[in-house]
Amino acid sequence: MTLFGSNKKSTTDTARKAAGASGTRIQPEALMRIRNMELRAQGVVEGFRHGMHRSPYHGFSVEFTEYRQYVAGDDPRNLDWRVYGRSDRYYIRKFEDETNLRCHLLLDCSRSMSYGTLGYSKADYAATLAATLAYFLQIQGDATGLMTFDQEIRDYLPARHRPGHLRQLMLALERAPEGTPTDLVSPLKRVMEILKKRGLLVVISDFLAPIEGLQAGLRTLQASGHEVIAFQILDPGERTLPWTEPGLIEDLESGRTLRIEPATIQAMYQERLKAHQDQIQDLCLYLGVRFHSLTTDQPLELALFQFLQDRQRRTGRRRPGRASVSTTAP
Repeated sequence: MTLFGSNKKSTTDTARKAAGASGTRIQPEALMRIRNMELRAQGVVEGFRHGMHRSPYHGFSVEFTEYRQYVAGDDPRNLDWRVYGRSDRYYIRKFEDETNLRCHLLLDCSRSMSYGTLGYSKADYAATLAATLAYFLQIQGDATGLMTFDQEIRDYLPARHRPGHLRQLMLALERAPEGTPTDLVSPLKRVMEILKKRGLLVVISDFLAPIEGLQAGLRTLQASGHEVIAFQILDPGERTLPWTEPGLIEDLESGRTLRIEPATIQAMYQERLKAHQDQIQDLCLYLGVRFHSLTTDQPLELALFQFLQDRQRRTGRRRPGRASVSTTAP
């Protein structure tokens, strides 16, 4: 995905076609008014599914699997009687050792993530994205874990697919981050010490840190043999300075107060931001890390669509009961 101009069709346009009618998407400002994180995630995933069914662009399907049929020898205590009542068949929930994917969500909760100009912060949006991916993976039957970090690992939930695990993960995401300055090197190095089995790592951050630190952190993940997907979360005000009058601003990372003249520095700011974004993109391309940049005014269905595209490119083929992605029009 290119961030600053391209003659290619944008990822957003592609996602709109895949998602179908615009009415199936929940705008972030409405989504953030839902206090329960699991309900937010459910709203995004269900809206995405309905969009698939209504889409005029065929060939894009999402199949959800969280059960398997009961066979002789299974523990009858794991039977889901609600499913039996609807289908008159015996099904049990899948457990961790039956999953096909082990995913850890790495969520940045540093001070810079508390910035927001839309009535909610980047941290709110990022946590909702993590919740959406966790909810989706859970109903796919995959094991999902969570790590929150700033200068160090704050919360850690191992990847599991067990009754009650998703609720634990959602509760962790609902906690307001305390936050210290961003440091991707130390916490990502610690991640590699904790995670012994290879899997999928999804890093969610604003990546507003020196490129040297980003390079060291992402290189650590890539060298471990994990598949890595990076989601950058920015507030629209960070794309273009939202102020027109001179004033004082506080640096959320350092706590310093700075006086700025927007008319004087805006062009230089945008030039430096573009250079930073280009460096991140080049770095991720070199390391084989899938990189997506989102602003907090974009529907989260877009991020879910990008995630599914990455998974499809990785697997390269359809699997029974798994998510599959194709954007080929009839």
